[in-house]
Amino acid sequence: MIRKSSVMAALAVALAAATVFAAPTAYKIDSAHSNVGFAVPILGGLSKVRGKFTDFTVDIVHDEADMTKSSVKAVIKAASIDTGIERRDAHLRTPDFFEVEKFPEITFESKRVEKKGSGYVAHGTFTMRGVAKEIELPFTLNGVRKNANGSTVLGVTSRLALNRKDFGINFSRPDSPDFLGDMIEIELDLVTRAAGGPPPPPPASPAPPASPTPARP
Repeated sequence: MIRKSSVMAALAVALAAATVFAAPTAYKIDSAHSNVGFAVPILGGLSKVRGKFTDFTVDIVHDEADMTKSSVKAVIKAASIDTGIERRDAHLRTPDFFEVEKFPEITFESKRVEKKGSGYVAHGTFTMRGVAKEIELPFTLNGVRKNANGSTVLGVTSRLALNRKDFGINFSRPDSPDFLGDMIEIELDLVTRAAGGPPPPPPASPAPPASPTPARP
């Protein structure tokens, strides 16, 4: 016969493990392995210009037991815009576009999360160029995994479109009014790490070229 004390002890351990497993976990962005990008249609939709922001923070609270209690807060430094052409990036920082000296940050802060189809939607306030609007941010939770170094990581992907003119970005070229499209495609591919865990590994860098073998005399 199994002792009652043993059963109670096993039950207590199981309940404690379940509580730990279900506890909400705070995650911070691993910016070296994440991308905050966008694509802008040009020439009446004949092509797209792609770019990204290189300076950003994302804080996620993941409640595995109840995803509706999860939350996200993101802050993007507008001046970190990078389309690969410095002259264009300098123009994008001016009042024609982001006016980064007056509006240095682009932010999103969720108010609630809901399950929708096979993914989720974060409802919250998106602020860009001083204009705050309530938006729906659809996202896919790619999973949670524990790496060999003991760090716990969470991956998230999101795709959505925003009208730039809703946020006061009204620039157009007089010689080509349809040169720049209105709907901006946002592309988020994020890796986050549990706060307080081991530091992330450094991003991979190319191996240095091998030294030439000296010729024999």
